[in-house]
Amino acid sequence: MTLTRADGTPPRVLVVDDEENLAELITMALRYEGWEVQAAHTGSKAVSTARDFRPDAVVLDVMLPDFDGLEVMRRLRSTDPDVPVLFLTARDAVEDRIAGLTAGGDDYVTKPFSLEEVVARLRGLLRRAGARQAQASNVLVVGDLELDEDSHEVRRAGEEITLTATEFELLRFLMRNPRRVLSKAQILDRVWHYDFGGQANVVELYISYLRKKVDAGREPMIHTMRGAGYVLKPATDAPADGDR
Repeated sequence: MTLTRADGTPPRVLVVDDEENLAELITMALRYEGWEVQAAHTGSKAVSTARDFRPDAVVLDVMLPDFDGLEVMRRLRSTDPDVPVLFLTARDAVEDRIAGLTAGGDDYVTKPFSLEEVVARLRGLLRRAGARQAQASNVLVVGDLELDEDSHEVRRAGEEITLTATEFELLRFLMRNPRRVLSKAQILDRVWHYDFGGQANVVELYISYLRKKVDAGREPMIHTMRGAGYVLKPATDAPADGDR
């Protein structure tokens, strides 16, 4: 069974290991599963990458050149407390495995390991994380914008916003992918459930409807990335080049 995120997109996994060849092998194996993968070779790069990539799980080497994997996990969990972490440890480093699990790591594999084992462990972690998310509150929050998936209520800065059913689905898709540029084709597929380039203008139309309701009289959250698509991000974020 293919694993997907709540919005139907592939899981995102961050691979962190200072052995670049090993990180590349793991990355290739996970991409073969159809997952989105990014790699980092230092702790600082892992933290900065995670901030934008927002991974659903992390494969994390304990030993890194700047600061160790335990510190990386601590920093990642400060912004995403529930992200699952699969530690990579040396075969004889029992204390690393104990320290990792005690600190809150979800699982570990010892080097050398099979790529099949890494994939299987990640599948288990992602399934458990998905089950926890399904039991959690279904309220999406981006900046001062809140969307309740159960009651279909939307508020910005506490003020209620009334949306049509299609506007709600469009906003939900944007809020499930904050700071991520979504193309017109992706939006058509997820919101209108078809892929037909001739209808791309309907996306522009509904984006304009949303802007009038969500951004009217406020700092804009919905931005157009010329030639790429649309992105929703907190009003406190500085607009990226190409926004309008």
